[in-house]
Amino acid sequence: MSTPARRRLMRDFKKIQDDPPTGVSGAPTDHNIMVWNALIFGPENTPFEDGTFKLKIEFTEEYPNKPPSVKFVSTMFHPNVYADGGICLDILQNRWSPTYDVSSILTSIQSLLDEPNPNSPANNQAAQLYTDNRREYERKVAKVVEKSWNLEC
Repeated sequence: MSTPARRRLMRDFKKIQDDPPTGVSGAPTDHNIMVWNALIFGPENTPFEDGTFKLKIEFTEEYPNKPPSVKFVSTMFHPNVYADGGICLDILQNRWSPTYDVSSILTSIQSLLDEPNPNSPANNQAAQLYTDNRREYERKVAKVVEKSWNLEC
């Protein structure tokens, strides 16, 4: 069944294949254009460097007028990531715009890895360590990076 959301997701998929953004990838699952698997590679020169983080993106028929649900499947230690993998990012909530596509969502999340917002924490421990004890924060992130090498996470 062709709907505006499904047509838009096909365009997003074509764009991500034809012009892949650096450090991220995503594709629909085998039998459902409304559910995508994605990977974000930890940005260079950040505590997340060399990490490979798996995400799941779920769209509704209201896309692109409403944002998708995006969650880390991989274990994540970050001030703006909830324990269940949910992401506290303005463009996925109150600052959503239909102009955002899958590529821009993934690159925004990748940027968030290195530029957290500790003033709007989803993980209080990570936010506190990021602010008060950067060395311990980076040690915990290093464990998450190492765990990410097993893509089964």
